Amino acid sequence: MKYFARKVGFFLATLWAVVTLNFLIPRIQPGDPAELMVRRLSGKDNALDPAQVQAMRAMLGTPDGSLWEQYTAYLADLTRGDFGLSYTYYPFPVSEVIGQAIWWTVVLVVVTQVLAFVIGIVLGTYAAWRRNGRLDSVITLGSTFLGTLQPFWIALLLLYVFGYTLGWLPTSGGYSAATPGFNGPFIQEALTHSVLPALSLLIVAPVGWVLGMRNTMIMNLGEDYIRLARAKGLPDRRVALRYAARNALLPSVTGFALALGSVLAGAILVETVFDYPGLGRLMGEAVGAKDYPLLQTLMLLTTVGVLVANLVADLLYGVLDPRARRSES
Repeated sequence: MKYFARKVGFFLATLWAVVTLNFLIPRIQPGDPAELMVRRLSGKDNALDPAQVQAMRAMLGTPDGSLWEQYTAYLADLTRGDFGLSYTYYPFPVSEVIGQAIWWTVVLVVVTQVLAFVIGIVLGTYAAWRRNGRLDSVITLGSTFLGTLQPFWIALLLLYVFGYTLGWLPTSGGYSAATPGFNGPFIQEALTHSVLPALSLLIVAPVGWVLGMRNTMIMNLGEDYIRLARAKGLPDRRVALRYAARNALLPSVTGFALALGSVLAGAILVETVFDYPGLGRLMGEAVGAKDYPLLQTLMLLTTVGVLVANLVADLLYGVLDPRARRSES
């Protein structure tokens, strides 16, 4: 029990640090968002009117007061789920803008990452168990080659072949003419539009899991407990899955949580290529438009998601490996 309490305590402390940094970083950046918007509307060569800048600050809800007052107000807004207004999609609140895009990314990225993890673990396990064989060579060399490719380059290639040349799949957007909602035509269009973005991520994503699982399992196959299991006459399937694969899976569980941190970064380019209405494209728009409330909330959402995934991985690690709990006590 001490192991789990310690992990939860670290999670809460790290969460507080992340929230505080997310508050401080935009405020130490040079420039004023209100001045940028006024200059964009009035023209770069025209002088700024202080009254217009002040009116823009009031319209955008730019915080004022001391830094401590802003920090306490920021924490209070977080507890209410109030992240301010988006400068790009004004007057819509940030929570509404993200709420419309988050499910596209969840369906696209999270599903592809889970599939990549499962495919990589299965292929890595089989390659290690049948090491030095023909299929092992194909899996290893193929994974090494695919690992040199970039998702956005694959996205451009798939877009050219299956979108423009063959015309089999749509080239942009999340849907075409269907009415958004839980209905057959919309679901069919959403699935069709997600095929090419999903393939762009799925082709490269399993590579790390394949090679990592193979190497870790090969090391475990040389341990004494594996020799003992074989000497006792246990079936090969049980030795491979219950003994070798289970212990080799532990580093991959932690690595899967850490990999979620780079998911959104990779999705930015892929979603931009296909104009897919997810968080990746939204973050690209926020950076280009200097939409600080939207960008700040996206960064906070991404970081908190990684922290939660790491917490789940630590708790699962304690369940899968009793030695971790014993070392804490």
